[in-house]
Amino acid sequence: MGIPVLIDGFISTAAALAAERICPGTATWLIYAHASAEPGHARLLAVLDAKPLLSLGLRLGEGSGAAVAVPLLRMACALHNEMATFAEAGVSERE
Repeated sequence: MGIPVLIDGFISTAAALAAERICPGTATWLIYAHASAEPGHARLLAVLDAKPLLSLGLRLGEGSGAAVAVPLLRMACALHNEMATFAEAGVSERE
């Protein structure tokens, strides 16, 4: 459906790999919140060729990595949607 999904940690990354194997192309829509301290997580991320937003060594569970990543994603969206273009900001071309 083209809806991005925020993946948080080892267990949800294992599910992401299963989803990608069942329906190739799924991984295109996945955003990985963080690189967990769990040893198997690095292997899963490598298989998926995934680049997590954060690498904080979290091992807390409870969606803590996603909770930390959401403000970062919100800021990225705000920058993308609200930043002025060069023309709007009155920046001239180099001569």
